[in-house]
Amino acid sequence: MTRDHDPVLRPTAAQTSAALHPPPGRTGGDLVVETLAGLGATTVFGLPGQHALGVFDALRRSDLRYVGLRMENNAGFAADAYGRITGEAAPLLLSTGPGALMSLPALQEAAAASAPVLAISSQVPVAGLGGGRHGYLHELPDQAASFRGVVKSVHTVRTQSQIPSAIAAAWKSALSVPHGPVWVEIPQDVLLAETHLPVVTAPDATPDELPPRPELTAVAADLLSNAARPAIVAGGGVVRSDASGKLLALAEKLRAPVVTTFGGKGAFPWEHPLSLQSWLEDRHTTDFLEDADVLLVVGSGLGELSSNYHTFQPRGRIVQIEADLGKLESNHPALGIHADARLALQALLETVSERTDPAAAGRVREVLGKVRERIASQDLALEQDVLASVRRALPDGSPSFWDMTILAYWAWSAFDPRGANTLHSAQGAGGLGYGFPAALGAAAADPGRPVLAVSGDGGALYSIAELATARQHDLDVTWLIVDDGGYGILREYMTDAFGTPAATELTRPDFVALAESFGVPGVRTSPETLEEDLAKALATPGPSVVVLPAVLRMFAPTHRR
Repeated sequence: MTRDHDPVLRPTAAQTSAALHPPPGRTGGDLVVETLAGLGATTVFGLPGQHALGVFDALRRSDLRYVGLRMENNAGFAADAYGRITGEAAPLLLSTGPGALMSLPALQEAAAASAPVLAISSQVPVAGLGGGRHGYLHELPDQAASFRGVVKSVHTVRTQSQIPSAIAAAWKSALSVPHGPVWVEIPQDVLLAETHLPVVTAPDATPDELPPRPELTAVAADLLSNAARPAIVAGGGVVRSDASGKLLALAEKLRAPVVTTFGGKGAFPWEHPLSLQSWLEDRHTTDFLEDADVLLVVGSGLGELSSNYHTFQPRGRIVQIEADLGKLESNHPALGIHADARLALQALLETVSERTDPAAAGRVREVLGKVRERIASQDLALEQDVLASVRRALPDGSPSFWDMTILAYWAWSAFDPRGANTLHSAQGAGGLGYGFPAALGAAAADPGRPVLAVSGDGGALYSIAELATARQHDLDVTWLIVDDGGYGILREYMTDAFGTPAATELTRPDFVALAESFGVPGVRTSPETLEEDLAKALATPGPSVVVLPAVLRMFAPTHRR
């Protein structure tokens, strides 16, 4: 077979003329922003630095919207949230060395949560690549090596002609399942030099699909159709692949109870008769899942939190659908199906037989009743009332972003997100400071609805400077800060382990006065007035801060019988 007659897309006369006569005054930085625009980007996040000035200079000649944050890690969290909300690759523009390295915790969180972030960093001039001997400012012996263990792919550019292809390849990598962060680095002199290359228009970066193998879904469908007690664990992969509708249809067809992981919250309706909700740190839920004769795990690796701290010991068969090959059967033997959750669930929907199980909803009610009784026995009315006040104040459909704080740990198990892709937290990698800058990224992605951020006073101090970002860009984010005088969850952990805490108590600012110094309205509330104050802040356009002085406690988890 010859390929002599393959069709060739021939440019029009106008396209040829434009390519032969590119506008003057362009640089390598223009190639970067042209490529991003051609790929469909509309908003970029970041922070300028000396080696990256070529990109930031080009930004002012483009139509891209720039949201600048005050610290690289916070810019990464904002890009992470933008990617989660839109499903698009979120560009993150960084400088070299310290600026690049400051983004690592955010990129680790994006990797853990499968958030598509396209990080583009400058580099030292080409002559200094790979050596670490030239003494350039910010120089690292191998900058890319610092990111290879965190991101999906690394792309180093050495010439201007490589820029469009490298960025397009990274874009494709970020959006091919499993989604995740990617890294592109471009030397300073490549960014600054004048270019005579044609204007970049529409590079091809169509993400790869990951369909399931049909022989595996056939076996899975047979197991599920003939199961006596099927159950489903739905993880973050269901949310990322926008497969919650297919999950609901499959669960109803199989009459299979569903528990959502903390990363998968919202993947299944909270009040559905088959919903076990998200009580994963509870022995009653663990016992129920262990008793399933066929357990379908979709978009979860059954890691530490999802397996009740690795105490989960299944007695039945596991069918695991997972797009991340490294997580497939990584914790439990299973019929492993390497596939995108949406495509695999569709294949199962088309092949499973409908089951009847009139007792399924009753078993779910029994488990949830035991969970409620256990929590009720621990004298935690304050915590439950605070969480309920937040739920009532937050409009349906508005996203919330939760830092690593006690109220967030309650939300993982007990908060009804009322929809997929609405509740987000840093539980993937577990770094502090996520909530507020992530909420800013979500507000930039969808300015039509208010966004809630929740932090403790310790986590709030990681990102307090972003009040200036919120005000500068007039982003509609309400920030709830629960002020308990220190690192509350660490205080509990240390007290439980050692009898007394250390290094957990903090001197804090007056958060209300500090917010107002940035031009952001603030209010100090109480558990009794929280709902009213929070609802008012969320209903008022623009940024706001609500401070709740309160010492909350965690419910006691049950890992073992």
